[in-house]
Amino acid sequence: MTDTDKEGPRGGIQVIERAAKILRTLKQERTGMSLGQIAAAVELPRSTVQRIVAALLAERFVVTGPRGRRIWLGPEIAELAEQSRRDVVETCRLVLTELSQETGETADLAVMRGDAMIFLDQVPGVHRLRTVSSIGDAFPLTTTANGLACLALLDLDEALQRAKEERARRGIAFDESAFAARLSAIRDSELAYDRDEHTEGISAIGIAFRHWSGKLYSISVPIPSSRFPEVSGTVETALRKAKAHAETLMTSG
Repeated sequence: MTDTDKEGPRGGIQVIERAAKILRTLKQERTGMSLGQIAAAVELPRSTVQRIVAALLAERFVVTGPRGRRIWLGPEIAELAEQSRRDVVETCRLVLTELSQETGETADLAVMRGDAMIFLDQVPGVHRLRTVSSIGDAFPLTTTANGLACLALLDLDEALQRAKEERARRGIAFDESAFAARLSAIRDSELAYDRDEHTEGISAIGIAFRHWSGKLYSISVPIPSSRFPEVSGTVETALRKAKAHAETLMTSG
């Protein structure tokens, strides 16, 4: 293998591609990696990796341990990720407010993080009987509308593997064929449903979208099950409009 870095526009693009590949590799190894390990993992000459890592070090995208033997993702990556999360929450606050006003129900925003959905924001509904969750709460993927909506946006094999692992941890039976069919229906309609699956007496409808950062977010409307049949049609229409509005705001900002 030879070092084929080039000057010019394509050479610059190639360096960015290689730097991204190195960062993604480091993301998978929380204990850090040596230069040699990185070079082997990304299939690049050690000299090329060393130059790229030096540039990433200067920008705080990576950091090194004692004597520079191991390399980790740096604080700048975390700061960019946090800024991205804040931007999504701020952008979607208007969308959640409109959704809640249109339906009279609570509107939630959550992000898929690992094997859970994390609640980021909520606008309460106007009804006396309503559902409320705390910001930062973690909810499962396979029994919530927001989790199912996000799973449906993943590659099917990855979605099924995540679902299988979650069900196994929780001791819940898993019918792979039935779950695959359920995800297919969600992809077709964009909408995912939780009918008393996560919490008895509470149903929900969710819709998901992929942010430019690659993260999966979901907007959902939890509804007391006693009120669900009469309002579900209104909520479905409002959720599709909310997703379109959120995507427009994030691409036009």
